[in-house]
Amino acid sequence: MKKIVFVTGGVVSGLGKGITAASLGRLLKARGVKVTMQKLDPYINIDPGTMSPFQHGEVFVTDDGTETDLDLGHYERFIDENLGKYSNITTGKVYWNVLTKERRGEYLGQTVQVIPHITDEIKSRIFSAADASNADVSLVEIGGTVGDMESQPFLEAARQIRQELGEDNCLFIHVTLIPYVFGSGEYKSKPTQHSVKELLSIGIQPDILVCRCDQHIEEGMRKKIAMFCNVSVDCVIDNTDVNSLYEIPLMLEEHGLAKIVCRRLNICRGVEPDLVDWTRLVNDIRKSDRSVRIGLVGKYVKLHDAYLSVAEALFHGGIANKIKVEIDWIDSEDITAETADKFLSQCDGILIPGGFGNRGIDGKIEAIRYARERKVPLLGICLGMQMAVVEFARNVLGLSDADSGEFSETTKNPVIDLMPDQKEVSDMGGTMRLGLYPSRIVAESKLYDIYKTDQITERHRHRYEINNAYRDMMEANGMVLSALSPNGKLVEAIELKSHPWFIAVQYHPEFKSRPNRPHPLFISFIAAADEKRRQN
Repeated sequence: MKKIVFVTGGVVSGLGKGITAASLGRLLKARGVKVTMQKLDPYINIDPGTMSPFQHGEVFVTDDGTETDLDLGHYERFIDENLGKYSNITTGKVYWNVLTKERRGEYLGQTVQVIPHITDEIKSRIFSAADASNADVSLVEIGGTVGDMESQPFLEAARQIRQELGEDNCLFIHVTLIPYVFGSGEYKSKPTQHSVKELLSIGIQPDILVCRCDQHIEEGMRKKIAMFCNVSVDCVIDNTDVNSLYEIPLMLEEHGLAKIVCRRLNICRGVEPDLVDWTRLVNDIRKSDRSVRIGLVGKYVKLHDAYLSVAEALFHGGIANKIKVEIDWIDSEDITAETADKFLSQCDGILIPGGFGNRGIDGKIEAIRYARERKVPLLGICLGMQMAVVEFARNVLGLSDADSGEFSETTKNPVIDLMPDQKEVSDMGGTMRLGLYPSRIVAESKLYDIYKTDQITERHRHRYEINNAYRDMMEANGMVLSALSPNGKLVEAIELKSHPWFIAVQYHPEFKSRPNRPHPLFISFIAAADEKRRQN
């Protein structure tokens, strides 16, 4: 029988439910358990694809082209497994499916209600995710905070699953907060007690409490929490701040989280985890003895989560080079010809990430020009590649009005244009070129030296591409079209012959980077930035 672990959150949002679940996944996998993960999001959107990055952070894209919550990026990086369409459920998807069934008459005249129809749909999708992966244990994070109106159907579905599977096959981990009150100089357990009481009112008794706090919980406080929340003392686990996210699995292993889960689910009892590689990874992070500074020039830098996977991939590239990566978060709207040196002169490398809309575009183009002319290593991703082409067309090819069709309908030189199969698309959600696509790398290119193969597959999320009418002109003036789609019609990557490290790609390499398997592009980019630092 499938084993399911639900992870809920209480008191406040942002306590790290996703990281806790992902860390547990890593610890179970280290014991030989096959795991999968799933996120239940209470918002009514079908997916986060049409949300502003300021609202929800980055949109993470899976191999099968599903636009998902950024927590799935954490899941993949920690458990090192590719997830897909079953791994992210939203209220919007659930209601859409239920209403579609109702229109088809599948409910045979019944009055459609939250219970049982909505909860049955949620349960079906939870079980489908577990079945599709053929996993031994499915870790399911329920978004939001206990007490939120939006998450009640998900919690009720989870309660029913616990009743159906029994306590040996289903357990609940509740992530909560132990705040420190400076006025009284002590930690307070009352918010946790109230949060657990809220869960109990729904019919859910948590089995394990993971308590976010600044310092380790004293034994007296641990016993108090256990008594008032009706859990064993050893099931009250503190989760303190650490220097790196990747230290959290080792910390939770030290506190016995996975052992308790294995005991309660009756799996892998007595099996010691193989965490040698993960421990080596953490030690490599701690031992980084030099650093590089990367200028991330973006439109949404006020919310760092908008570029979460990019930042993590840079970090992974640093791990591979035993270098600490420091990111300068630079708002592209602040970059002009006059201010570029002020913001970029201290950067060993410049990264131009993806995005949509024309706000801040001129700043991105100016940052690219700075990197090209000053020979600063540059990595462009998605929109970053498109703007690198626009900059090249304007300042090298002399096409002063060159632009993207996304930003100008009047330009005579649309060097970036809408993909042909996107011209009749009107719906915004889930209609881009999404997911894993193959590319063919051109021999004798820097990209080939980096990947060490001529065939790659990468994840995409875009509507616009290089206009093929300008390809010959670009190549004649020093631009290398270093990766193409298998049919040769789409340009997937560019680089410059005259530059020590200037690469831009249409795809999103950050989505496939893992701490234990850093993406080769980021490894090479950080190495180039380190070389630039040495020269300076």
